[in-house]
Amino acid sequence: MFHGEPTLPTTSTTPPPQAPPSFTVPNDFTEPKVQKGFKSNSWFSTASFHPNNKTVRRVVSAPNANLLNMTKSQQQQQQQHPSFHSLKLQTAPSIAESSISSNSNSSSSVLCKREMIKRNKIKRALAEQEILSTANHPFIVTLYHSFQSQDYLYFVMEYCMGGEFFRALQLRPGKCLSEEGAKFYAAEVTAALEYLHLQGHIYRDLKPENILLHQSGHIMLTDFDLSKGSHPPGKPCVVKSSSPYMPPSIDTRSCVSNLRTNSFVGTEEYIAPEVIKGCGHTSTVDWWTLGILIFEMLYGTTPFKGNNRNETFSRILHYEPLFAEQPAPYKTSLTNHGKSLIRKLLHKDEHKRLGSRAGASDVKAHPFFKNINFALLRHCVPPIVPLLQKPNGIDAINFRKMPPESMSLDLEQDSVMITFRDGSNSSSSNNPFDKFNSITVYHDGDSDSEMDSNSTFA
Repeated sequence: MFHGEPTLPTTSTTPPPQAPPSFTVPNDFTEPKVQKGFKSNSWFSTASFHPNNKTVRRVVSAPNANLLNMTKSQQQQQQQHPSFHSLKLQTAPSIAESSISSNSNSSSSVLCKREMIKRNKIKRALAEQEILSTANHPFIVTLYHSFQSQDYLYFVMEYCMGGEFFRALQLRPGKCLSEEGAKFYAAEVTAALEYLHLQGHIYRDLKPENILLHQSGHIMLTDFDLSKGSHPPGKPCVVKSSSPYMPPSIDTRSCVSNLRTNSFVGTEEYIAPEVIKGCGHTSTVDWWTLGILIFEMLYGTTPFKGNNRNETFSRILHYEPLFAEQPAPYKTSLTNHGKSLIRKLLHKDEHKRLGSRAGASDVKAHPFFKNINFALLRHCVPPIVPLLQKPNGIDAINFRKMPPESMSLDLEQDSVMITFRDGSNSSSSNNPFDKFNSITVYHDGDSDSEMDSNSTFA
C-alpha cells in the first residue's frame, strides 16, 4: 500500500452453516447392484513382458453375468452360451480340474458336483469361493467370476503364465533353489499366510503343487478347499518391539486364536504332528508346512519322507530334520540362520513353534529374513522368471497336459443355472449348491465400458 492512499474498511462475512446431508436407508433390494471391489489384478508390472509396454488388465465375464436381471421369459429367449476349451492342466485335479481356458486365456477351476456330493465336499467349495471372492493380496490368485451349471461349479481366475511352482522346481538343476532364492519365495508365502490369518483363515494345505507362478515370477497361492475360517475373525493385536529402534508389529495369531479343529487334512509329507495325533490343530500348522516347504526348496525333497505313509508319520513324530550339503549345482551347506528357522518352524510342540506367539510377525522377525524388505517384495526380481515367447503364455512349460476326456466343457449342453429376480432358481429347489453364488469381481482400473463389452457373448 502506497503512502497517503486511503484505507478502506474491510468487512468479513461468514456464510451460514450448511445443513448436514440427509441419510436414508435404502429399502429397494429387488434389483441386484453392481459392487466394485478393491482387488487389483495387476499387482506386478508386466511392461517387460509385452512389446507395447502396457500393463495387462485381463477382464472376463461369466456367461450368466448379464442374465441376472432377466425374467424367466427373457431367459428362455437367450440360450447361447460360450464353451471353455481346456488347453493345459494348471494344477493336479482331485474333485476339480484347474486348467487354462481358451476363453480370454483365463484359468478355470471346474468342480464336478457329482463327485463333491459323493465325497461330501460341498462346504469346501463354499469356503474356497468365500476366500477367493474377498481376497485382495498380490500373492493370492485373483478371482474374476464364479458360477454354476447343472453339473459343475466354475471358478474363472487369473491365468498364472508361470505354471505350477512344483514343476518349476522339478525342472531346475538339483530340483532346488539357492538359499537366497528359497528365502525370497519363503518370504512371499509368509506374507500370503499372514494375510489369510488376518482374515481369519487357516490355509492347512501349503505345498509346491498349490503355488502358482505369475508371469513376473512371483508366487500366488491357490486351492483353498481345505482352508478353515473363523466367523467372525478375531481382532489383530499390536506387539511392541523389544528394541527402541524397531516399530511395533501386528499379532495375526489373535485373529485365529479361537479356531481349533480336529479334522485330519493335509498332504502326507506336510502334515503336522498334532494333526497325526488327532489332538486338534490351530493356525500353527501353517508354520509347520512353511518349514517343510523351505526344506524342500533347498534340498528337492521333504525332511521326513519315508517308504510308506506309516514310516513318514513316524518320522514326523520322532525325527529331527537333517541338514546335509545342498544338491548340485549348489553343493553348499545351509547357513546357521537357515537351519535355525527350519528347526523352529518344525518344532514338534505347537505351543513352542515359531509363529505360535504372534503369528507371521514372529516368522518375519527371524534373522534369516534380516535382508528381506517385506513391503517391497513384489517390486523385486524373483529367482525364477518364466521364459515366454508367445504373448498369451500358452508356450509355458510348467503345466501338465490335459487328458483326452477333459479337453472341453460345453456350457450349451450343460445349461447355466440362473438366479431370477423373484429369488427362484432355474433348477430344482433341492439344490445343495444354492449358497454357491454367481459372483463377478470388479477390479480397480476396469472401466464400466470395458466390463460391459467383455460381458457380451455371441
